[in-house]
Amino acid sequence: MILKKICVVVTARPSYSRIKTALLALKAHKDVQLQLVVAASALLERYGTAVNYMEADGFTIDAKVFNVLEGENLTAAAKTTGIGILELSSVFENLQPDIVVTVADRFETMATAIAASYMNIPLAHIQGGEVTGNIDEKVRHSITKLADYHLVASQDAEHRVLKLGEDPTSVFNTGCPSIDLAREVKKLSSLQFYPYTTYGGVGAKPDLSQGYWVVMQHPVTNEYKDSRTHIETTLDAIRQYTDLPVIWFWPNVDAGSDGTSTGIRSYRERFNLDHVHFFKNMKGDDFLNLLDHSKGLIGNSSVGIRECSYLGVPVINIGSRQNRRQRGANVIDVGYSTADILQAMQKILTNPRPASENIYGNGDAGKNIAEVLANVELKFHKTISY
Repeated sequence: MILKKICVVVTARPSYSRIKTALLALKAHKDVQLQLVVAASALLERYGTAVNYMEADGFTIDAKVFNVLEGENLTAAAKTTGIGILELSSVFENLQPDIVVTVADRFETMATAIAASYMNIPLAHIQGGEVTGNIDEKVRHSITKLADYHLVASQDAEHRVLKLGEDPTSVFNTGCPSIDLAREVKKLSSLQFYPYTTYGGVGAKPDLSQGYWVVMQHPVTNEYKDSRTHIETTLDAIRQYTDLPVIWFWPNVDAGSDGTSTGIRSYRERFNLDHVHFFKNMKGDDFLNLLDHSKGLIGNSSVGIRECSYLGVPVINIGSRQNRRQRGANVIDVGYSTADILQAMQKILTNPRPASENIYGNGDAGKNIAEVLANVELKFHKTISY
C-alpha cells in the first residue's frame, strides 16, 4: 500500500503546541507517512529549543532548516522568510511530500506556503481565518489564499475563510489541537511538576504554593519601536505588585523582541525582583498545567485567548496584538498602562473564576485533522468561481 506523505513544518515553540496532537494522530494513522520539518526559532536555544521536546516526544525530524537572521527587526524578518523559501524548496524537493502543512500565522510560515505553492504541492493551512491585526493577520490571510485545504479552529474563522472566497468543500472546522492538550490538563487537580527544578530558568525562586501569576508578553510588529516602553509598563506593574510570585516567559522571535528582552534585562539590573522567575520555554502540557493553577495570565499571547478560554483561566490582555480575535469572558483587555494592569489584577482576585468556553474546539482536533489530511483528494489549484 502506498502511504500518503504528509509533511508538517514547525517554525516556532508555540506552533508545536498548536499541532502536537495532530502530529501524534498522523504518526499513528495507517494510511499516512508523517514527514516532520523543523525550522526557524524552533531550533534555537535562545527561544527554548522546541525541537528537543519534539524529539523527546518520539518524533523523527526529517529535516532541519536554520534560517533565522539575527537582528529582530523588520528587515531581518523579511530576509528570514526569504531564506526559508530557498531552504524549504530544497527540503520539499528531497522529501517529495503529497501534502505540506503550515501552522497558524507567524511570519516564517509564509516561506512554507510560498515554497509549496510554487512547487505545485498541495498546501494545508491550520488556524486560518482568524483576525488579530499586525503582520500576523496579513500572513494568515495570504496563506489562506495560497492554501488548498483549510483546517480552521472556530466557527467564526470558518465563516471568514468562506468570505475570502475559498471552496466550501475544502474548509474544515476541526478545532484547535492545543485544546486537545488543555482537555487533558484540565483533568489534573494540582501542578504536576516543580518548575524550578524541571526547567531551570533564572531569577528568584519564590514559593508558589499560595498562588502565582504568569506573564507572557511579545512585541507587536507594527509597534516594534515601542516594544521596550511596552514591556517596562508591565514590569512596573509587576514590581509594584509583590503579594504573589510571578512566572515570566521570554518573548518570541519577532521584530522588536530585542527591545523587549533588553527592557527585561535592564529592569532586572536596576530593581530587586525577588518575587519573579524567568523561563525560556516549557513543554506544552506543562505550560498549560502551570497556567491552569495560576491566578491568571498577563501579557498578549494568543494562549490567553485560545487555551485559557477553555481552561477558564483569567487573562489580562495588554495592547493590540490580539485585536479582534474571538475571545471568551475570561479576558480583560487593557492598554499599555501600569495602573490599568494593577486594577485588572485586583479585579481577577476579587471575582469568581470564569467558566470554561469551547470557542476553539472540544479537544478532538488532532484526530479530526489527521482524518481530513489522510482522506482529502490531492489538488493544488483553486476550482471555485469568484
